[in-house]
Amino acid sequence: TATPPPSPHSTPLSTPALPIPTGPQLLPSVPLLRGAAELAAEVGARQAFEFLLGRHLDANPRQYTLTPAELAALMADLAGPARTALDPACGTGALLRAVDARPDQELYAQDSAPELAALSALRLALHSRATVRAAAGDTLRADAHPALRADVVLCHPPFNERNWGHDELAYDPRWEYGFPARTESELAWVQHALARLTDGGTAVLLMPPAAASRRSGRRIRADLLRRGALRAVVALPVGAAPPYNIPLHLWVLRRPDRAPATPEVLLVDTGRFAGEGRGGPDWEAVREAVTDAWQAFTRAGRLTERPGLARSVPVIDLLDDDVDLAPARHLPPAAVADGAEQLAQVRERLGATLRLTADLTPPAAGPAAAPRWPLTTIGELARGGALVMRTGGNGGHARVPVLTDHDVLAGTAPSGTLPESEEEAVLTEPGDVVVPVLGGGSVARVIDEATGGAALGRNLVLLRPDRTALDPWFLAGFLRGTANNRQASSYASTATRLDVRRLQLPRLALEEQRRYGARFRALDEFERALRHASRLGEQLVRGMYDGLTDGTVAPD
Repeated sequence: TATPPPSPHSTPLSTPALPIPTGPQLLPSVPLLRGAAELAAEVGARQAFEFLLGRHLDANPRQYTLTPAELAALMADLAGPARTALDPACGTGALLRAVDARPDQELYAQDSAPELAALSALRLALHSRATVRAAAGDTLRADAHPALRADVVLCHPPFNERNWGHDELAYDPRWEYGFPARTESELAWVQHALARLTDGGTAVLLMPPAAASRRSGRRIRADLLRRGALRAVVALPVGAAPPYNIPLHLWVLRRPDRAPATPEVLLVDTGRFAGEGRGGPDWEAVREAVTDAWQAFTRAGRLTERPGLARSVPVIDLLDDDVDLAPARHLPPAAVADGAEQLAQVRERLGATLRLTADLTPPAAGPAAAPRWPLTTIGELARGGALVMRTGGNGGHARVPVLTDHDVLAGTAPSGTLPESEEEAVLTEPGDVVVPVLGGGSVARVIDEATGGAALGRNLVLLRPDRTALDPWFLAGFLRGTANNRQASSYASTATRLDVRRLQLPRLALEEQRRYGARFRALDEFERALRHASRLGEQLVRGMYDGLTDGTVAPD
C-alpha cells in the first residue's frame, strides 16, 4: 500500500499513492497550475480546492459514487465524537470530513483508487488540523491499517461486489461472525469495520436493503445480533444516496465490550420523509427523527414504540429462520385514526388549493407585435454595477439551512447542509434572484422573506439587483425564456451548463420593468399553486390506495 503526497498535517507511510511528477512532466500543465495558484491566492487554498473538486465531480457524475453531505453528517452524528476515525472506502473523503474536530484527532482513510486516496488526503488536511493518514489499495485484500483500533469507523462500501476476495480470504481473522458468502461483500465490510474498532467503538455503514434480508447472510446477521454487535438498522428515504431509486439502510454497530443485559435492536424507517421530484429527502426531518430515536435508545437500551417510525425489538424476536432486519417488516403502522384524519385534511387542503389555482389562472393572452428591444447581458449589467453576481458552495462558520439547486428546481424550502468552513457563506436576501447552472432547465427563483438568510448551495448563481435600476421579478422572468437559456448554454457529454453572464435582458425603463415584473410574479404564484396541488393530489391518491388495501378505508 502507499500514501498520497504528504500534507502539512499528514504523516507519510511508505511510498506515495500517486507518482509525483517531475519538472518536464509538469510543463504542459503550467497554465492550469498558474490559474489554480491565482485562485488559491484570491479565495484561499481550501475554497479553491473545493471549487476545483466540485467542478471535476460535476463534469464526471458517472465516474464516482458520492455520499451526499447531509447523509455524511447524519452518519457522523450516529457515530459520535472520535479521537481516531477510519473510512476504509473513503472516496472523496466526505464521511471523514463530517466528523466533528477534536484535539489531537487522527483520521485514517483508504481507497482502491490511488487518485481518490490522494484527493481525500489533501481535502482532509486542508479541512482540519487532524493528523491524516491515507493509503491506496484494496482494503479487504491489503488493509493499510491492520493494527488500528479506532473510536469510529464510517463507511460507504461498494455494493454487490462478487470479486471482493472470497477465495483468498477464507481464513482471515476478521471474520469473527462468520465467513461471508461470495454474494455478501457488504457483510465482509461490516466485519472489517468491527475488526478495526476499539472495544465499545461505533461503526456506521451505508448498506443496500438486500443485506438485511438475503438468506445467504442470515447466519452472520444472527451472530451479530446474539453478540450485541448490531445496534440499529435505519431505513433511509428513497433518494438519500446513489442509487437514488432504492431506499438504502444505515447499520449502526458497536464492538462489544461486554454482553448487553437485555439485548434489543433499534429499527427506524424514515421512508415517510422522501422528497418530491429532484428535491431529495427532507433531511432536517430525517436527521431529527433518527438522532432523537438513537439517543433515547442508547440512554435506556430500549425505545418506546413510535408507530410507523421506530421501535426497539428484542434480539430473540429477530432470530427466526430468515433473520430479516428490514425495519418496515417489524414496525407497526401509524395509528388508523390519525391516518383517516390526515386524509380528510389533505382532501380539504387540495380542494382549497384547486380553487386558488383556478383564481390564479392567467387571463387569455392577447396578440402583440414582436418588439425590437435593445438588449444587454447579465455580464454587462454586473460590470456596470446594476447587479452583483455570487456563486455558492461554502458552509461558513455556523450551520444554516442551505438552498440547493434541487430546492430551486422543485420550488421547495431550503433542505441542504454544507460543512462548516472558515470561508464566508453566501447568504440570500429577499429580492435576490437565484439561477441553477446545471441541468438545462430555464429556472430562476426570486428569494422571498421565508427563504432569505439561507446559504447558497453548489451549482447556483445569485444575482442581487440594484432596486433603483432593476426589478427582481422582471429580471427573473426574462431569465426563464427558453430561447434565452438555449443561447447561453454549453453542452458536455453528460451535462448542460448555463453561462449566466450570457443571459440577455431588454433595456427597459424601471416603470416598464415593473409592469412585466407584476405579470411574471402572478405567473410564479400560479406555478406554485399548481405544484402544491400536484403534491397534495399525489399524497391523497397514495393515502387512499394504502387505506383501501390495508382495510382502514371503506370502499363506499
